[in-house]
Amino acid sequence: MSHHKWITLPARLKQGYRVASGPSTAYPEYGSIEKQKPYFKKLGLNLDHMFNGTLNISIEPFEFVMANPEYTFQNVKWTELTNAEDFSFSRCKVKFRGEEYDGWVYHPDPKKKKDHFQPASTIEVLAPHIPSIIYNDQLDISLNSQEIEIRVP
Repeated sequence: MSHHKWITLPARLKQGYRVASGPSTAYPEYGSIEKQKPYFKKLGLNLDHMFNGTLNISIEPFEFVMANPEYTFQNVKWTELTNAEDFSFSRCKVKFRGEEYDGWVYHPDPKKKKDHFQPASTIEVLAPHIPSIIYNDQLDISLNSQEIEIRVP
């Protein structure tokens, strides 16, 4: 495991496409995270203790680039409803109302993703269930600066 050099940014929780937590129009019988977790576990990343959905965290006015993630899994064919995708993960921390939660930046590679794109100012995070968090809540996100670059557009 690499040494972490954390950079902490103020952020805001925003609504996503509701595909990760599902079910949705895209995946009518499940959420994508619930379906993907067993594939990631087989590849060496156990996410069983994470909520079956993502936190969509806006770091505006900044943008992020996944530069050197801890994990990258290529050509993961997790459903018959879409093409195989590439996924990258980097450890992160979410601080909300004085509590800190260990999580993972979850980054499906946009070049392989069919739809549900996020702007570069939105970081998708897998974390344990965070009680009482709602859209537009303010929080802090800590990212490993050796794996994720923060840029001003």
